[in-house]
Amino acid sequence: MNATITLATARRIMNQLRNDHRTVALMVLVPTLVIVLLYYVMDNQRAFAAWAPVLLCVFPFLVMFLVTSIATLRERTSGTLERLMASPLGQLDLLLGYGLAFGFMACLQVGVALAVSLTWLDLELAGSLWPLVLVALLNALLGTAMGLLCSAFARSEFQAVQFMPLVMFPQLLLGGILVPRDQMATVLEWISNVLPMSYAIEAMKLAAVSAELGGDFWRDVAVVSGSILLALGLGAATLRRRTP
Repeated sequence: MNATITLATARRIMNQLRNDHRTVALMVLVPTLVIVLLYYVMDNQRAFAAWAPVLLCVFPFLVMFLVTSIATLRERTSGTLERLMASPLGQLDLLLGYGLAFGFMACLQVGVALAVSLTWLDLELAGSLWPLVLVALLNALLGTAMGLLCSAFARSEFQAVQFMPLVMFPQLLLGGILVPRDQMATVLEWISNVLPMSYAIEAMKLAAVSAELGGDFWRDVAVVSGSILLALGLGAATLRRRTP
């Protein structure tokens, strides 16, 4: 790993995003707009307070997965990635560069969503703000890592988009949003126990309703963090070193 090369990679990604205004709008503004829409659709402060933390957990993962998978696929299919892997750029440098760039965008996304929710929409938190920010950022990084991994198995942008429901829907359905995990059928509960979003959603709920963070919260954070490292490791395995 070379810090200079990693930062150069992150700077290259940021320069590309700076010239793509629609992608930046998708990443930063769309989640906030959907949260605002939900607020007015529900027209119930208590119901909104129950659903807002879930959306703050889901959207960073969803948006970062979609953008990262398509952006990485473009570099794979255009030959850019192959040329990069023939340079001194290492696998870890590339992945961390993507993580830094999209992590910065995740900070903007979460910051805007939380600012609007806590001010305009009057979302009240039982505990501190930083646990929500931590879980939201981890979920954004999880989406980035999963997007990097899934881009290796797609051959077109359409296929990359098709991976989104494959990765997202089972985690939403089994993550405890609609039905508590302990009330599911035994087999479904076993499956939910190995899905990282289950732990992210639980951690977000704990952060929103509890003033004191216990061992369950830190266990969930550790599982999500480990899933990010695992996805990055598997993603690195799909990057083949080229010799010039």
